[in-house]
Amino acid sequence: MKVIASFEREKALIDNGKTWIVGIDEVGRGPIAGPVVAAAVVLDPQAVPAGLGDSKAMTARMRQALFGQILASAHVGIASVPAEEIDRINIRQATLAAMVRAFAALPLPQHVSLPDAIALVDGNDPPPLPCPVETIVGGDALIASIAAASIVAKVTRDRIMHRLAATYPDYGFATHVGYPTPAHKRALAETGPCPFHRFSFAPLKVR
Repeated sequence: MKVIASFEREKALIDNGKTWIVGIDEVGRGPIAGPVVAAAVVLDPQAVPAGLGDSKAMTARMRQALFGQILASAHVGIASVPAEEIDRINIRQATLAAMVRAFAALPLPQHVSLPDAIALVDGNDPPPLPCPVETIVGGDALIASIAAASIVAKVTRDRIMHRLAATYPDYGFATHVGYPTPAHKRALAETGPCPFHRFSFAPLKVR
């Protein structure tokens, strides 16, 4: 049965004096090509889109519809770290950097006081943000703000990989979006890598 994310955690934090609840998630740790993308989302408590949940459990059409609703009603920050930077600093640091950059990209009013904000982050590895951070394993399926960030990050990254597919049609990026599928590995063996592959990841890593 599909789990619908709840806004109850956010409501409890608002009742305790937090005025800016930032959901943060990333997409793209596992692929061997393309960026890691993170999103930070502050939902409007009066306009939480219905049907928020784990983006991986949704169809592309469902994600696209919710993506539009989120951008129309919420504060959203999006950031990415490219493959070459991932190779330089490693995927964990790249993931944390993407989250920090997404938070910084939030179009929040200038009067926002950071002590009045809190970040709800998917997983168990807190990024170094200028506000309190609460990590929640499986948060993208449970917490509405994190689910919204998951959807925004997933749709954004998929669009990036579809654009790359037009430039590098041999790899099938539009189908597997950079994950190491058998077809992707065959294309690598036949064609070699492109500049957007991650050379620190197997099977590209030489040692």
